[in-house]
Amino acid sequence: MTTKNFYDLPTISAERGQAGKLYQEFLRVPALSVGVYVLAAGAIDPQKPHKEDELYYVVRGRAHMRIGDEEQVVKAGSVIFVAAGVEHLFFDVSEELEVLVFFAPAESS
Repeated sequence: MTTKNFYDLPTISAERGQAGKLYQEFLRVPALSVGVYVLAAGAIDPQKPHKEDELYYVVRGRAHMRIGDEEQVVKAGSVIFVAAGVEHLFFDVSEELEVLVFFAPAESS
């Protein structure tokens, strides 16, 4: 993956859709990785806890999110922090959800 300084979210989202993936990473450096995650309305989120801290920025859509025992509605403009190792998932996705996902340090395989 080539590291660039500027990215175009619609292009990244289109590439993700063409590849048929829920998640498309587009930036990776040792301290950080970033990708786009999309869940269709009604989809089930298959995520498992990650080894890295995670920050989500909701670009568009609407859903609920559970982090540990806490639940909240998330929508465009929501910013969500999930500490490493904590159970979390989106549910009741009522509008296709597109989020930028930031892992620090970079997500491990």
